[in-house]
Amino acid sequence: MNTPAATDSAASAAALPLFYKQPSPLIADRDAELTMAGTGDYRFASITNSLPLVASELPLACKFYPILFSEGAAPQMVALLGLRSGENLFVDAAGRWSEGSYIPAYVRRYPFIFLENDERTEYTLCIDLAAPGVGTGIGNRLFENGEPTEFTRAALDFCREYQAHFRFTAEFTAALHEANLLVDNRADVTLADGERLSLSGFQVIDEARFNALPDETFLQWRQRGWLHLVYCHFISIGNWGALVDRSVPKAV
Repeated sequence: MNTPAATDSAASAAALPLFYKQPSPLIADRDAELTMAGTGDYRFASITNSLPLVASELPLACKFYPILFSEGAAPQMVALLGLRSGENLFVDAAGRWSEGSYIPAYVRRYPFIFLENDERTEYTLCIDLAAPGVGTGIGNRLFENGEPTEFTRAALDFCREYQAHFRFTAEFTAALHEANLLVDNRADVTLADGERLSLSGFQVIDEARFNALPDETFLQWRQRGWLHLVYCHFISIGNWGALVDRSVPKAV
């Protein structure tokens, strides 16, 4: 399973967040003519089989995607989009997201992003200058009369809200790791056409270990609003079959 290479921290040329190629801080004087046109084209998201999720998305995301956790001491919660590396089964050749399926906030935020400075003392709203639709032509202006437009302020609010949910989610996944609830998993799948696929490098919550949590911990998790996130994860595992079905090319 390929997972995003970096979280929303100070980005370097060697480790940019997934999708972002040329993130640049938005500066009114310099970017006075910058515009962004909404293309409705999600082909930029077709290059990965997993995307980060924040906790607030789980009640919707669990209806469409298996929700898994990356390995390591700082596990990341992700939606699984395909069974092969670099494959997103929810984006077609024309760049359309599968109709009726939930589109993760990480995708809807693009090409905007908050990035930290080197001291991690403040965030700056940035935009990927390499993103489709970003330029100095048609589309929504980002600044007018030296001030952010309503479009830019909406992007700022979205990124600010996303960052808050990101921190909350990191606390939740850290608690899962500390409670030793995450276990390595592997999926071996045989498609209807006989092709065999194997997916590894991800973790799931061990239901038996979760049910054995001390009552005090269980109560603390309820107070933190974490319990329903665990149950959303368990519900999401039922989406494996639908994902397998999507992996088989449809007859034309």
